[in-house]
Amino acid sequence: MKKETNIRNLFIFIVIALIIGWAGVGIDSILPEQEGDESLGMAIWLVFPLLTVIVLRTFMGDGWKDAGLLPNFKGNGRWYFVALIIYPLVTAICLGIGGLTGWIDFSAFEIRPFLSVFWTLLGVNVIKNIFEESVWRGYLTVKLVKLKLSNLQLYLIIGLVWGLWHAPYYMVFLPEGDIQTVLPVGRIPFTIIAVLNMIVWTVMFTEIYRLTQSIWPVILMHAVEDALINHLVIDGYILIENGFQIWISPICGIIPNLLYLLIGLWLRRKRIQSKYPL
Repeated sequence: MKKETNIRNLFIFIVIALIIGWAGVGIDSILPEQEGDESLGMAIWLVFPLLTVIVLRTFMGDGWKDAGLLPNFKGNGRWYFVALIIYPLVTAICLGIGGLTGWIDFSAFEIRPFLSVFWTLLGVNVIKNIFEESVWRGYLTVKLVKLKLSNLQLYLIIGLVWGLWHAPYYMVFLPEGDIQTVLPVGRIPFTIIAVLNMIVWTVMFTEIYRLTQSIWPVILMHAVEDALINHLVIDGYILIENGFQIWISPICGIIPNLLYLLIGLWLRRKRIQSKYPL
């Protein structure tokens, strides 16, 4: 595929990704009984980037060869394992720190109900993240890699586009109660922190994809993240002392994000050392 076509299609995709959520917000504002995280606008926000990718790949010259749809199990078993354990491992470390310092209260935690809901959420989020990861890793990442950008440029562009695509969700669709449970701040600072989070997480997501050249380990990693840390915090299984959420929260804390960044940089080193780095 010609470089000009790649750049043109990337531009189209990024513009649509950045405006579609706000279009969904506008649609909800003029239709009756459309609000929150079950609205038509939110459905449009979630699905439309994938529809855009399908059009670009099928009709506008991108093709499907580099979509990362094959699982590529051979030689990648360890990276599937790493993808599955990253979020549980970092969460366990943070919970340990929180327990030792007294920043986290575990009195409401019950293992059986937690695991029961976790497995249900995991299945749902595997399906949901097929939509996301076929877009963010299986399209945006691989197309940007072909432009031979630096690693830092890749992380920043992917992270910003991915994060800003979420902005309508944090600013409008996400219930206010969920925001306050995670971090007691307004929607604007919450959105800024969330976007910074995703820039950090992008390092891990990008490198797992580049190591395996498959969206499936990233789908699994993303599904574990959604089912584990959101469920743990938002559903009240742990209570974090006020003022310490920004430090230790498994969702947005500085400590877990530093660990995620270190893991991402370790994965980057492993990719560079690999025989056929993408």
